[in-house]
Amino acid sequence: MDQGIVALLSGFGLCLGLILSIGAQNAIVLRQGLRREHVGLVVAVCVVSDAILQAIGVAGVATLVTSHPWLETVARWAGAAFIVGFAVLSARRAWRGGGSLEAAPDADAQPVAGAGAVATRTRSGRLATLATILAVTWLNPHALVETTVVLGSVAATHGDARWWFLAGGIAASTLWFVGFGYGARFLAPLLRTERAWRILDGGIAAVMLVIAITLVAG
Repeated sequence: MDQGIVALLSGFGLCLGLILSIGAQNAIVLRQGLRREHVGLVVAVCVVSDAILQAIGVAGVATLVTSHPWLETVARWAGAAFIVGFAVLSARRAWRGGGSLEAAPDADAQPVAGAGAVATRTRSGRLATLATILAVTWLNPHALVETTVVLGSVAATHGDARWWFLAGGIAASTLWFVGFGYGARFLAPLLRTERAWRILDGGIAAVMLVIAITLVAG
C-alpha cells in the first residue's frame, strides 16, 4: 500500500480514537447540540483549534524528530507505549462498564408551575459559550499533550508522509465534531446507555492496539 495512504489512515484512526474519549470538550459539544444553540460556533472552534494543535505537533515535534534520526526510535516506542496504555484503559472501561456521556442538565429550563404557566428557557450567550469551549480546548493539559506531542511523535515515524498523517488527523477531528455537534439529538439516546459505551470502548481498544503494533513493526 502507498506510504501516503498508510500515513493518512494511521492519522485518521489514531486521532479518532483519542478524540472519542469522554471529556469536557465532547460534553459541551453534546450539550450545545442537544440544545441546538450556537452549534456552528462550538463546532468551528473545536475543528480549527484541533487542526492548529495537530499542525503544531507535526510541524514542531515531528520535524524535530525527523531532523534527528535517533529520536525516531524514541518517538516510535514512546508513542506505542502511550497508545497501548490508552488501549488498556479503554479495554478496562469496556470490561467494567460504567461509562456514559450525558449532556449537562438544562439549568435554565423552568418547570411548569401550574395551569396557565409558561415554561421558558434563557438561551446561552454567544460570548459565554465561546469562552467555555475555548477554555476546555486550550486550557486542558491532557488534551494538549495528546494532540501535539503524541500525534506529532507518531507522525514523525512516517517521515515525509507525515503531512498525510496530519491530513488524516484533521479529517478525523472534523468529521467527529461536525457529526457529533449536529447529530447529537439523534445520537443522545444511544450514547446515554452503558452498553453503547462498552462497545465503543472495546472498539477503540482494538483500533489502538492495531496502530501500536503497526507503529512498532514499522
